Amino acid sequence: MRVPAVVALLLISLAPAGATEQAPLSEPVTVMIDHAKILRLPERTQTVIVGNPIIADVSVQKSGVLVLTGKSYGRTNLIALDGGGALIAESMISVQAPNEAVVTVQRGLDRESYSCTPSCQPSLLLGDANKYFSEVGGQAGQRNSLATVQK
Repeated sequence: MRVPAVVALLLISLAPAGATEQAPLSEPVTVMIDHAKILRLPERTQTVIVGNPIIADVSVQKSGVLVLTGKSYGRTNLIALDGGGALIAESMISVQAPNEAVVTVQRGLDRESYSCTPSCQPSLLLGDANKYFSEVGGQAGQRNSLATVQK
């Protein structure tokens, strides 16, 4: 399966992996930010196009499996084309904020997010205050680099 280098549009009529029928074209696919969802591509799909790759990203796997990852809040579309460039399917994708175990602290205009599963720890969400986001992101990056084996 060929995926174009420049991804222009997103969303095809996709069904969750294991589903027996495809979802209707008008039914949106919802994924949480920083989460992945497994979907099944329609048969004969040769090209997958993402409307706004800042909002969502796709990775085509074997046997028509597509991994959809929410990257930023918003809506976009996904298009599937056959080998001749004909439209096979199109769907809307909605990337949403997590709705469980997240506590938001508002300090004036500045926002901080915490993941409380079960105890609260700093977490990064789009829209957090720049200083908080930079500090927590820097710590996470340093921790990750310590865990990475250098060759």
